[in-house]
Amino acid sequence: MAAPGNAEQTQLQDMEEDEAGVEEREMESDEEEGMGVENSDDEEDESSEDEKENEAEIQRLEEQLSINAFDYNCHVDLIKLLKHEGELFRLRKARQKMSELFPLTEEIWLDWLKDEIRLTEEDANREKVYELFERAVKDYICPEIWLEYAQYSIGGMGSPGGIDKVRSIFERAVTAVGLHMTKGQTLWEAYREFENALLSTLQPPPGRIPSHEEQELLNNQLERIHTLFRRQLAVPLMEMETTYAEYEEWSENGVPETVVHQYKKALQQMQKCKSYEEALLVAEPPKLAEYQAYIEFELKEGDPPRIQITFERALAENCLVPDMWTKYTTYLDRQLKIKDLVLSTHERAVRNCPWTMSLWKSYLLALERHGSDHHTVSDVFEKALNAGFIQATDYVEIWQAYLDYLRRRVDFSKESSKELEELRAAFSRSLDYMKQDVEERFGESGDPSCVIMQIWARIEARHCKNMQKARELWDSIMTKGNAKYANMWLEYYNLERAYGDTAHCRKALHRAVQCSSDYPEHACEVLLTFERVEGTLEDWDTAVQKTETRLNRVNEQRAKAAERGATQVRQEEERVEQRRKAKADKKSQKKVQKGRAGEKRKAGRDDDQDEWNKDSAPKRQRAGGDNSATDEFMETETELLGRNAPPGYKPGGGTKKPQQEAGLPPRNQNDEKPELRDDTSSVFISNLAYTMEEPEAKLKALFETCGPIKQIRPVFSNKGSFKGYCYLQFESLVSVSEALKLDRREVEGRPMFVSPCVDKSKNPDFKVFKYNTSLEKHKIFISGLPFSITKEQLEEMCKNHGSVREVRLVTYRSGKPKGLAYVEFADEAQASQAVLKLDGMDVEGCKISVAISNPPRRSMMDKPGSSRPAADMMSRQVYGARGKGRTQLSLLPRSLHRQTAPVGKVENGTAAERATASTAPNAAGESRSLSNADFAKMLLNK
Repeated sequence: MAAPGNAEQTQLQDMEEDEAGVEEREMESDEEEGMGVENSDDEEDESSEDEKENEAEIQRLEEQLSINAFDYNCHVDLIKLLKHEGELFRLRKARQKMSELFPLTEEIWLDWLKDEIRLTEEDANREKVYELFERAVKDYICPEIWLEYAQYSIGGMGSPGGIDKVRSIFERAVTAVGLHMTKGQTLWEAYREFENALLSTLQPPPGRIPSHEEQELLNNQLERIHTLFRRQLAVPLMEMETTYAEYEEWSENGVPETVVHQYKKALQQMQKCKSYEEALLVAEPPKLAEYQAYIEFELKEGDPPRIQITFERALAENCLVPDMWTKYTTYLDRQLKIKDLVLSTHERAVRNCPWTMSLWKSYLLALERHGSDHHTVSDVFEKALNAGFIQATDYVEIWQAYLDYLRRRVDFSKESSKELEELRAAFSRSLDYMKQDVEERFGESGDPSCVIMQIWARIEARHCKNMQKARELWDSIMTKGNAKYANMWLEYYNLERAYGDTAHCRKALHRAVQCSSDYPEHACEVLLTFERVEGTLEDWDTAVQKTETRLNRVNEQRAKAAERGATQVRQEEERVEQRRKAKADKKSQKKVQKGRAGEKRKAGRDDDQDEWNKDSAPKRQRAGGDNSATDEFMETETELLGRNAPPGYKPGGGTKKPQQEAGLPPRNQNDEKPELRDDTSSVFISNLAYTMEEPEAKLKALFETCGPIKQIRPVFSNKGSFKGYCYLQFESLVSVSEALKLDRREVEGRPMFVSPCVDKSKNPDFKVFKYNTSLEKHKIFISGLPFSITKEQLEEMCKNHGSVREVRLVTYRSGKPKGLAYVEFADEAQASQAVLKLDGMDVEGCKISVAISNPPRRSMMDKPGSSRPAADMMSRQVYGARGKGRTQLSLLPRSLHRQTAPVGKVENGTAAERATASTAPNAAGESRSLSNADFAKMLLNK
């Protein structure tokens, strides 16, 4: 049987010869046609330009990696570009650097391995490829890489011990991935094909009887193949029925009963898992939910190898999910407890998710648990410090884990030891690290209560009997802003009580009474209790005097603070009242202005009625100065205006017309019955389109799924147009919570706002949409998005980095996007991973920015209840609600500009006096509103 490696070499040589022949034929063709020179020059110019651009991009990527070596995407781009350019040496170096920092994906490993296999033709260099394969199979449990490894090893089976090495690799492969439900069968079949190929080499030529030794080798080889069939049929795999049929055909003596029994048992197990496998086949990557359900099933079944392979399959597609690694490592720590497997899995976990502190902490504990040497544990801890955690508190916890490990190494029975000095040096280094590195990066130490210093002080006091050092540490703790907390003083007091003396206990309690500001009563009570047990009468008197003085001062401070608070509340109430009055005054002014505008329109219509003026002129002349003539005129005016009244005109003694006659939409009967309304079972719906037709019917269809609807009250303007909001009342209070879930649902291209129905006159400060100012660690904020992106596209983009709970696109009230979005993940670790992976990504030509959601605090002018600037209010009062008009033209008829008529032209003076009285300012200094009759008289006096 020929070695596959020689066949590969022969095939490569044939391909090279074919390519050379093709090149020669192409050159001959170009020479014959006489058109190769100029085209060749152009192609060379374009090629050189492309090479320059690619080289510049390669240098840029290398420079970026020199600044930030943990830029995963930059590594991937550099490798792709170097492979395209054929830079083999630089390509190998780039892959090497990336593999040292990150576990490589299946695709990257396979490309690397195939390139190295093509470059390595000599047997002396095969060991380097073997080493590369060993590194590849440690990153992930990947059937394709194991299969490639086994097939490559077949090429070297001609060397001494080559066959045994191939078998060894195949055995490791089926142990690692032979239980893979869908891909494990491929490895088993490759293993059997290899053994069958060896069997064919042992078969004697036809007609020759094999010797005893040859027959023994032949029987051993047959037994190996039988064993492989039996082992495979005992494993639940997809399409295992085909393997059973193949075994029946291959075996001369049939299938043994024991194998049949094992096969049926495996088949039953396969049927149990089939639904989970089918769910994985149809699911979209990364299939996190499907894998989680599969893992839960296998944990209940309790088969360790199957649990392990299921975890490995899930992690191959969800390698950046810290929770999955945590669950897997916890299972290995508590159940299997196999050192090599546990430690290798922990190492892979921190390489995949280096930003997750809990994985590093578990790794340190696992190293200590399995007896790793001190140098290894220290190296892992140093790597953890350089991993780039996202919170200051993470560094506190990892330091605590390492200090706990160092403390457990110390033999405190000895007065001094190397381990004790190392522990003290580590405590000192941790404090410096918090002060320098962590505070500079996060703006806080992450340890405001000085937990590390407290532990150090307790170790010095209890194990080292060094109370002097413990007191120095506590002095430092108190100077870091902790002296105002009573519980910190009581911690120190308990330490002195346990390992110190009475004098220092008394001193600590006296300082606690003097300095604590949160719960001074508690400190006073502990001091008095201490003196009851330990003190003399003089000590008791001193304690009573100090506590009384301190509590009196505290009570005075609290009274002043309460008074200030009451003053602030009173001032706030006054401001609210002023705002309410200003709002009411503004409303009344608008009504006055609206009334005047209506009267002006009525006067204009009266001026156009020429026939009425002609008929009324003789009456006025006959009437002269008689008052009865004026009354007759007024009656005529009222009758004429009554026949053709302008919109909004209200006759003095008439009755109101029904609303339907005015052309407005019919009102609900309950609108006129406020007693039937119930705000607790109602919601307020706003930001609807003004052009919405039949809003009541559309909203009923939209909200009837929330519960039985009692009434819907859409709000219309005087002209009958819909104002974009309405009130909806349910039969039950339970329906309100369901209706609120429809908040910001898109209706006719606009986000609909749904909020509780609250009476603002009773709750003036009530606001539905609160401005969140707290840090939301499980939520990310994305800016710079293209306006065309949809919620589904954004969710698809984000779910590769964790379980997405909610996606919210920020829009204007009109429904147009702002290019902003909030995405909520299942936990803060997934959100942090999404920030690292998505920040700076190019989406449809837009470079997005991603950060943990941390909204800015609102300014005073944005807070509910804050008044507008005075200048704004002044401009609205002077120019009206819409500001100053574009023109300054007066729309008042010229006759109305005459404030009073000349005395010489008035016949009896009565009309002049009446006109003057009608336009004279009132007692408040404001002009009295003119009635329709006043306008008519002024027109007639023209």
